[in-house]
Amino acid sequence: MTADTADTVDTSADRGRVVLEARNLVKDFRTDKRKGLFGREHFRAVDNVSLELRAGQVTALVGQSGSGKSTIGRLLAQLMPLTSGEILLDGTPTSANRGRAFIEYTHTVQMTLQDPFSSLNPLHRVSYTLGRALRIHGGRMSDDEVEERSLALLRKVELSPAERYLHRFPHELSGGERQRISFARALAAQPKVLLADEPVSMLDVSIRKEMLDLIDNLRLTEDLAVLYITHDLGSAREYSAETLVMYHGKVIERGASRKVIDSPEHEYTRRLLAAAPNPRRRLATG
Repeated sequence: MTADTADTVDTSADRGRVVLEARNLVKDFRTDKRKGLFGREHFRAVDNVSLELRAGQVTALVGQSGSGKSTIGRLLAQLMPLTSGEILLDGTPTSANRGRAFIEYTHTVQMTLQDPFSSLNPLHRVSYTLGRALRIHGGRMSDDEVEERSLALLRKVELSPAERYLHRFPHELSGGERQRISFARALAAQPKVLLADEPVSMLDVSIRKEMLDLIDNLRLTEDLAVLYITHDLGSAREYSAETLVMYHGKVIERGASRKVIDSPEHEYTRRLLAAAPNPRRRLATG
C-alpha cells in the first residue's frame, strides 16, 4: 500500500462502519505494595481510553513499552476483565470473559500475538492448528472439508504451495511463516475484527513490509476492522488511517495518521518521533 492509499475513503456500504467500540476503558492491577492493614495498592494500566474500530480500516495504537497499548488489545479481546468502562460490538454492549459467551465473541473478534512461536503449540502440525480452529468456529465438517478449508486459509495468507505447509510443525517454519499461520488461524473464525499486537516486531527486517502488506490486503479483502498495536511510527503512518498515541495508560493524541506523525501536537509524540530512526520510511523497522 502506498502512502496515498492509506487515507483513501472507500464508499462501499459497509466500509467505515463502527464494528468494535471501547468507551472509557479503565484497567487496574493490584500490586505487591500494601495499602493499610489488609489491602494492596493498585496500578492503573489503562485510564479512561475510548476508541472505535471501523470495517475496512486500520487503526494504529502506538507508544513505548509499558504505555498500556497491549493491555488495551487484551481488554478488547476480552482476555481479561475491565475495571470499568464498556465494550460495544456492532453497537451492543458486550461482556464475554468466559464460557460460551467468550466463544461466540471470538467468532467476531480475533487477536494475533507478538511472538508467533509461543502462540502455536509446538507439538501440533499446522493441519491440527487450523483444523481445530475451523471446527470450533465452523461447526461439524468432514475431514476432507477441513483439509480443503485449511488449504484455502494458507493460500489466503500467501503461503504457497499450501500443501507444503499443512503437515509441518512450528519449528520447521520461519518466523514470518509462523506469523502467517497465526493469521490463518484467526481467519478461520471469519472475524470482523483483528487485533494485531506487535505483529512484525519479532520478524526479520526484510519481511516486515511483506507482513504489513498482507495485513493491509486482508483488511480490504475481508473488510476487517484492524487494531495495529505497535511502537513503529513509520509503519503506523503508512498502514493506518488513524493513529492513537498512548502514554502512561492514557491516549494523549489521536487523529489522521499522517497529521499525527507529520505534525504532532503533544510533546510526548514529538519525543517519540525524535527517537525514531525515520518515521517516514516505507519499510517498517520496529
